[in-house]
Amino acid sequence: MAALLIQNLKKAFGGLPAINGVSLQVEPGERRLIIGPNGAGKPTLFNLITGDLPADGGNISLFGKEVTRLAAHRRVHRGLARTYQIITLFAKDTLEHNVALSLLGLSKARWNAFRRLPTAIYAEARAVLVRVGLEHLARRLVSEVAYGDKRRVEIAMALAQNPKVLLLDEPLAGLSREERTSVKQLIAAIPREVTVVMIEHDMDTALDMAKRITVLHYGRVIVEGTRAEVVADPKTREVYLGH
Repeated sequence: MAALLIQNLKKAFGGLPAINGVSLQVEPGERRLIIGPNGAGKPTLFNLITGDLPADGGNISLFGKEVTRLAAHRRVHRGLARTYQIITLFAKDTLEHNVALSLLGLSKARWNAFRRLPTAIYAEARAVLVRVGLEHLARRLVSEVAYGDKRRVEIAMALAQNPKVLLLDEPLAGLSREERTSVKQLIAAIPREVTVVMIEHDMDTALDMAKRITVLHYGRVIVEGTRAEVVADPKTREVYLGH
């Protein structure tokens, strides 16, 4: 049974297809990389999987259960978690408070109402920060930590939800070489019972992070396979590598 199964998924904006019949299957425990040039539809695909956008057609299943028409929070309850390309943390709150709120599963609209939480929740939040190597910064404000640490906090918040399928939207974007190395090590350490699907724009940086790769172009899957197969395919070289 596939961890994530997408069949003929479609989404249009202004009459133009952003996702145009995408189908893919990700197995339990797999590390799948989704790449493609700007405008390929990568963030839109993630937004359809999570329910942030409604699909115009097709089906999405998590471990054999269709979720295509489920609200986003119900997909979280089915074991789906994600990070975002644009960091969405509360800069004036501490790292542990951000993670604690994710543990409670609060919607963003309700987060600001909770300035103090039960001690047990903070203890659990600190345990999650230990997993990503940030326990020493638990009580530091998000605005005071490095950009790479903010990326790690977002991953911590997603892991706090105990996901079965974790979507990472360009987790290496904007990081220095040292920060990329650190975040890549963190992703590599995620337990294998968690299926990881990752979008990354920098093909050279990300190819060693997954055994199977899907290439999108204008909302379609044009190539899929192992790293060697994808790099060797003429369609990849034409639309992504530029030669």
